[in-house]
Amino acid sequence: MKIQVLKNVMLKNDAIGADNRWLFDKKKVFAINMTSSPGAGKTTLIRSSLERLTAMYRVAVIEGDLFTSRDAERLEDFSIPLVQINTEGGCHLDAKMVHAAIEKIDLDNVDLCIVENVGNLVCPAAFDIGAHRMVLLYSITEGEDKPAKYATMFTRADVVIINKVDIAPYLNMDLDAIEAEVRAVNPTCRIFRVNSLDASTLTDWFAWLDSEIASTLQA
Repeated sequence: MKIQVLKNVMLKNDAIGADNRWLFDKKKVFAINMTSSPGAGKTTLIRSSLERLTAMYRVAVIEGDLFTSRDAERLEDFSIPLVQINTEGGCHLDAKMVHAAIEKIDLDNVDLCIVENVGNLVCPAAFDIGAHRMVLLYSITEGEDKPAKYATMFTRADVVIINKVDIAPYLNMDLDAIEAEVRAVNPTCRIFRVNSLDASTLTDWFAWLDSEIASTLQA
């Protein structure tokens, strides 16, 4: 007898993910799934982005982590809807977890929902949580070889944000070579080079978000 437990689990997850996306579409909320390895700078990027974003849009954030609410606490002073998901050791968010978080947010008063996934370059790639776009933060401190080593994650990303570019000279890192490594596995994704601590480097990131949010609102 052939047992297909994993397939059945994924089918159920994908169905709930589709329901989440339908709800986001119905409420005209643009949703992103932000992924990375641990320490790449996801929360820092979100924090640096929120001052500009909250002046223009109604933003909600869903924070995923194994334990603690420290990342969510770093965003509390923005007075936005915040939901913390603790996976208690799980290496990713799934669609059911995100659905439970969505139920705690008034989507009628949200334009942009940022889901910060658990720091992991493997498991989150397999689980459709219902976001419209996957944004992958890639820190240059991880080395140039990560796109090839974690090709599934990089292939599925709609946007790859190369972070911590300000320290490239001190690490003897070639940013063009890093970008070429990304392009080798994903020729079509958008690529932005940023220092997540410096909002002045986020112009292209903001322009992309503006375009995506506008398209969602007009749909």
